[in-house]
Amino acid sequence: MSRNTSQPLLELKNVSRRYEVGDTIIKALDGVSITVQTGEFIAVMGPSGSGKSTFLQIASMLATPSAGAIFLKGKDVTAYNEIERARLRNKEIGFVFQQFNLLPRTSALDNVKLPLVYARVTEKDQSERAKKMLEIVGLADRMKNTPAQLSGGQQQRVAIARALINDPSIIFADEPTGNLDTKSGHDIIALLQDLHRNGKTIIMVTHEEDIAKAAKRQIRFVDGKIVHDTQTDVSISSKSTKKGKR
Repeated sequence: MSRNTSQPLLELKNVSRRYEVGDTIIKALDGVSITVQTGEFIAVMGPSGSGKSTFLQIASMLATPSAGAIFLKGKDVTAYNEIERARLRNKEIGFVFQQFNLLPRTSALDNVKLPLVYARVTEKDQSERAKKMLEIVGLADRMKNTPAQLSGGQQQRVAIARALINDPSIIFADEPTGNLDTKSGHDIIALLQDLHRNGKTIIMVTHEEDIAKAAKRQIRFVDGKIVHDTQTDVSISSKSTKKGKR
């Protein structure tokens, strides 16, 4: 996959997300603008309640903004309904979660196949593509194992293989090392770095400074605003806002 700087892969323009808690309005995101180019590896950081998780949900089409616009490959997808967003996610986005989110009684191979079932791919193609993805993440000898028969690091590799199965434009990783020991966590980051070197666009939320350093670009949130972005190498002073769950 070649890097393209002429048109952003993903763009958020002045995006806000507000929640009402009683008579108080909480701004989980407050006028956030971000441009993501094809092939970037971005770490998103910030303290609890900073807005980083809300950013991930909105940027990955799991949630909708209260204001602002979202563009994917130059197309405005802000007003998509839930069905349209689900189709877009299945085609363009891969997810890797802290909790792995694997089906517990299902083999690694069948877990990886799952997005292809929804895409109505033939059984033969499902198996061939899932086997290839498991080979890429180093689990060619674990295809028939269920999650209970795999270590935490191996389970996360299955989750990464599943995220890759539809050749998505972007992979969103939400605390991908959060449930792993140090060695397994470093192995997963090394795998993500390999995928990045091969052209994958990755946006990773993490609270760990050493993990964030693996990404080429770091973005830091505080109180729903971006206060630092190493792409521009600037720090932005943000006024204090009421804190709430983001």
